[in-house]
Amino acid sequence: MKCQSDNQTLAVIPALHQCGGKVTCSIQLITDSQVWIETFPAEKFSRKNKCIDIGRNHFSLYGMELSIHTEELAVEGRLSYGALTPLKYDIMGPFSLVPFMECRHSVWSMQHSVFGRIMLNGESYEFEHALGYWEGDRGYSFPKKYVWTHCFFRGGSLMLSVAEIPVLGFPFIGKSISFTGVIGIVWWRGKEFRFATYLGARVVENADGRLRVVQKGMELEVRLLETGGYPLKAPELGNMVRTIHESASCRAFYRLHIQGESVFAFETERSSFEYEYS
Repeated sequence: MKCQSDNQTLAVIPALHQCGGKVTCSIQLITDSQVWIETFPAEKFSRKNKCIDIGRNHFSLYGMELSIHTEELAVEGRLSYGALTPLKYDIMGPFSLVPFMECRHSVWSMQHSVFGRIMLNGESYEFEHALGYWEGDRGYSFPKKYVWTHCFFRGGSLMLSVAEIPVLGFPFIGKSISFTGVIGIVWWRGKEFRFATYLGARVVENADGRLRVVQKGMELEVRLLETGGYPLKAPELGNMVRTIHESASCRAFYRLHIQGESVFAFETERSSFEYEYS
């Protein structure tokens, strides 16, 4: 659940993890310059549809309430959402029906308004007419290699992910083949432009932070213009033991061409990015 104003970013990840009969839950908080991870016992977690409670922290279609007080972390506040912008259909398309996939992605809202204030270790995060984005993942592992990015821009919001997807056998028995999967949405001026493997999207460039995806007369180019990122925990065979790196707000370039004509091209310092290709 990403919230972003002109000068501040706060992303919050509530999660439930299960491995070997052991169940825990956590909340990760990511800002422009820091990351915090707080773990809770399983009994603190409850969920009904898209409403999640972890202790005194509440997440729903209408916003979030945060209340965490430990030696290292003091968080208190409430954020309210405006109307969500859901996709026309599941971002996974027909792959949502494929069994045994290691990770399934969801996008609940490409853009919505955010109002409210969160106090985090004495710093005030003020959101007034700010923007929000909401997505989620389910599964036992993140892809071994992947790129994910999200960015708000004038008139819209975009998300793109490219990943190596195993399709035969299971990684934990050492036998699998894989393909490069693409999912992405450019939500611009109220229209949805979707990039996906199941619609014919393919990657024509992926190196040194630069990514180009083409699909039926459309081309989306993404460039990460700075290195870095802050450590987050991600699942590996069910355990939250993998460390990935995300920049909640960094410098990047985006360009969309349709039928050879430039729809937009811009550079921003407010991009969110994970680049997990070695």
